[in-house]
Order: sequence, then C-alpha cells, then structure tokens
Amino acid sequence: MKLSRLGEFGLIERVRRTALTNSDVILGIGDDTARVRNRTSSSLVTSDVLIENVHFKLTWTSLFDLGYKTLAVNLSDIAAMGGVPAYLILGLGIPAEFTAEQMDEFYRGIKSLAAQTGVSLVGGDMSVAEKLFISACVIGHAPYPPVTRSGAKIGDDIYVTGTLGDSALALTLLKNKRQNVAANTYKYLLARHHRPTPRLRAGALLARKGLATAMIDVSDGLLQDLDHICKASKVGALLFQDQLPLSRAYRTLAGNAASREALSGGEDYELLFFARQRDRSRIAALQKTAGVKITQIGTCVSCRTGTVVLNRSGKPVSISFLGHDHFKSNTRPKRTRSVAHND
Repeated sequence: MKLSRLGEFGLIERVRRTALTNSDVILGIGDDTARVRNRTSSSLVTSDVLIENVHFKLTWTSLFDLGYKTLAVNLSDIAAMGGVPAYLILGLGIPAEFTAEQMDEFYRGIKSLAAQTGVSLVGGDMSVAEKLFISACVIGHAPYPPVTRSGAKIGDDIYVTGTLGDSALALTLLKNKRQNVAANTYKYLLARHHRPTPRLRAGALLARKGLATAMIDVSDGLLQDLDHICKASKVGALLFQDQLPLSRAYRTLAGNAASREALSGGEDYELLFFARQRDRSRIAALQKTAGVKITQIGTCVSCRTGTVVLNRSGKPVSISFLGHDHFKSNTRPKRTRSVAHND
C-alpha cells in the first residue's frame, strides 16, 4: 500500500500495533510523550542520523538491514558508556513513493535487534522527504558509573574488542561491485558492515568491574576515535601495527600487512578502551564472559608524543588518512607519523 494512501497517522498506528515494549513502558506510542519508569538515578541519552546517499545507499542496503543498523549504531554508544539500553525514539523523513510494506521491512530490522537487547520503541515523528532520513535517539540506564573519554592515564594499556577494518573493506566491495571475492569472505564482510554488533555485554562488564579508565566506540575510524580519548584525557598513544586484530576475511582480501582500513576505515562499532596495566589478567579473563575477543593494541604515553603507529620494527608508520569527518573531504594528521594533540 502506498503511504500516500495510508497516510501519516495510519502508518503511526501500523507501527504502534507491532512495537515491542517492556514492563517499564507505562505509556508508549500514541500520546504527546511516552512515559517510562527510570530504574536508576541517571539515564544515558544518545542520538544518530542516517541520511540516504550520505550514510547508506538503498541500491546495496536492504531496508531490514538499515533498520537493524539504525538501532545498532545507537546501542554501540550506550555500550561505550557501560550502560544498558532501554528506549528508542525514531524520527523519519520518508519519500512519498515508499510503500507501507517497505516500512514494515525497515521496522522488522529494528525489532530484530530490539528483541535481542530489550529495547522498546516508544515514539518519534515522521514526515515526507525527498530522500530517506532517519534520526534515532536511544535512552539507556546507567547502573554503574559511566565510562567517559577523559579518564586515561599515562602507562595505561589500550585495548579493542573484536576485529577492525571489516566494514570499510565491505564498503569498498560494494562500491566496486564485489570483483571476484570468494562467497564466504564477501558474506562475512557484508554482515559486519550491514549488521554491526554493539558490544553491550563487554561495555557493561568493563564498567561494572571498574576496568576501563576511558572508552569510546569505533565509528569514525580507530585513529579518529582514539584521538577523541587522547584529547579528552590529555594523553598520547603508541599503537602497534602488528597487534591490530584482523579477521580471516580481512587478511584474505587485504593481506596481513595492510592496515589502512583497520586504522582509519570506520563503522566497526567495536569498543576502544584504556585500562591499568595491573588489570591485564582480569581483562584476559573477561573475554569469555563478554563473548568477544579483546586485544591489547597499544600503550598510553605523554601528550607530547601524540599518537604514533609503530610497525613490527618499531619504526613510525606514515599515516595519510586519520578517519571520517562529515564536513571534510578527509581528515589528515598534523604530522605524517602521528596525530598532534593540543594541551
């Protein structure tokens, strides 16, 4: 059914009838605001926008995957604070030619991840637009003191969950129309791009056990997001190129020595965090409970050093691309070997 026939309020009612809720939702979709119970003394609030032809292309992204990723990228922010997600508020700009069935598919993608993570869709807004525009806000609980970006100390170890660079390689494949890549490699990389895994369990465990001194999710590229922590904490970082965790699919396609996508590619949605050296054994033991590999990739140093990537021989690697910035064609470091930080 065309949305022009169903209408805005018909679509809202269609969504309301199938929206997932939990016992903390007192009043959900259908009134001027939602009303929910707050389990803790503070809440976590995050939002992201996804714009057609800027963040995604419908020529290679299904609406189910787009719905899934819409929620996943916001949950990743909650994970980076060590929080527990609870509610989703969704604003949509929808092209007039879209059908109700297309929007059903989008919401099925959202519900697929919401059902796994206990998130309730409690409201939002929608309007007609020339291109599909998505604005998502997730509200979460903070059962433990949130882990910020500003707590890193000189001497801390630097860790990352999962693997890096898979999503960026997938995007390259999509742009280049695959080009003779093995089916299993292609499938794995595309899944990492279209359906990222928010590391909620790892983030909550790191916060609850007080292990992470600073944390962020890797959305704009490892170096770019590392720079955010370093600036907030007024520290520098040494990264070891040969310790970057790379998937088998990544190594098959890019080779063991290729690290550009792992360093700067973005959209990995893994957790990058700092921790005290004395907690190394506790972090190693945490991996099984967290359900994800955790790899030490560097060490925290003085801000005067900046951020330096060292190769296997201990020599600085030239970095030509730092990561993604929406308002710049690319983001380059101030020096070829490192990112300088201002005190």
